[in-house]
Amino acid sequence: MTTLDKQYDVIVIGGGPSGIMAAGRAGELGKRVLVLEKNAQLGEKLKISGGGRCNITNAEEDTRLFLKHYKSAEQFLYSAFSQFSNKDTFTFFENLGLPLVVQARKRAFPHTEKSIDVFRAMERYMAKGKVTIMTNSEVSRIHHEDNRITGVSVGKTLYTATSYVLATGGLSHQETGSTGDGFNWLKALGHTVADPTPTIVPLAVKEPWVKSLSGTSLSFMKITFFVEEGKQKKKAFSKTGKLLFTHFGLSGPLILNSAGEVADLLHAGKVTATIDAYPDTDHGALEQKIISVFDANKNKLLKNVMDEIVPHGTIEAVFSLLPNLDRELKVHSVTKEQRKELVNMLKALPLTITGLMGFDRAVVADGGIPLTEMDMKTMRSKLFTNLYITGDLLHITRPSGGFSLQLCWTTGYVAGSNA
Repeated sequence: MTTLDKQYDVIVIGGGPSGIMAAGRAGELGKRVLVLEKNAQLGEKLKISGGGRCNITNAEEDTRLFLKHYKSAEQFLYSAFSQFSNKDTFTFFENLGLPLVVQARKRAFPHTEKSIDVFRAMERYMAKGKVTIMTNSEVSRIHHEDNRITGVSVGKTLYTATSYVLATGGLSHQETGSTGDGFNWLKALGHTVADPTPTIVPLAVKEPWVKSLSGTSLSFMKITFFVEEGKQKKKAFSKTGKLLFTHFGLSGPLILNSAGEVADLLHAGKVTATIDAYPDTDHGALEQKIISVFDANKNKLLKNVMDEIVPHGTIEAVFSLLPNLDRELKVHSVTKEQRKELVNMLKALPLTITGLMGFDRAVVADGGIPLTEMDMKTMRSKLFTNLYITGDLLHITRPSGGFSLQLCWTTGYVAGSNA
């Protein structure tokens, strides 16, 4: 095995968002930095982030409220966020020539709404710090002695440094190279690793009517989840937001941010749900709305006025759920009972949740090293004095909406500052 002549100060394993940030920050502080990336290019996951638009962070100004989104990890994150917060992310990207814009639900995007521009800004950051980048360089072994990392092997070459940052990502978007290598290394090094589960992920649904709406997006829906334990059916929780129907079930921000809780319910029993297409309108007001549409179109066929009543693109699905309602019926022939049945259906479209989609469709997966095995002020492993761990390798549950990338920016920055 050969050792390269050049000794580095910091070696970063993994060129995703947190690895790029750690490398750029260490370079900014004058360190000699090497990034080892197994893919042909850096930042594959970053380039597809947010559907290609890149939800960089969330603009929630209250740090306490911001960190509550990380649930049980909240208490561990205050120190790291005091060093690099979501407000710092705004300043950081503006200084790199990429101002951010805030959209619905406080989600922040680059003003160009292009993920590639975020990646290019980070490339400039690394170039300024004279970071050395080696792609197609898969680490095969991490060497250690006592409580220190002594080197990493890529093929027959051994690379050495004073400090090492492990930033390989978790198991979401496996097509980008996130295949869980970091979890295996952490286990081999003696760390505990919580098994990953896909937490921000679409839901698989039994009902054919849902799949018949594949591609249809509805912006303001309320979904309520129920769990059946024995003979009891209990309401679990409700959320309101944007829904996307797919060929396998449900996606969209509303669903992605419910998946973690739904996973817990599935362990308890059968999970069903209802979609309220009119969350701001009660049964009585919705019936009055329908009556006024019917009164204005008495002699038309029912199928020709449904577009004024049901969410756009859902007519066929609603008719399939109401077998007693004939689409060819004249509006004036619709009975009071049929009208009430339509109201009840629009307030509670029925669903059966069969499971969560897997890692291949996950936006974020949790799992990784428990935060109790980390010095969260520095992102340093408590087992190795010169190993820093970032991003998706930390066992932190978080919703979509910019919270995942912010975790990468913060942990990467703190690791880069201390490595």
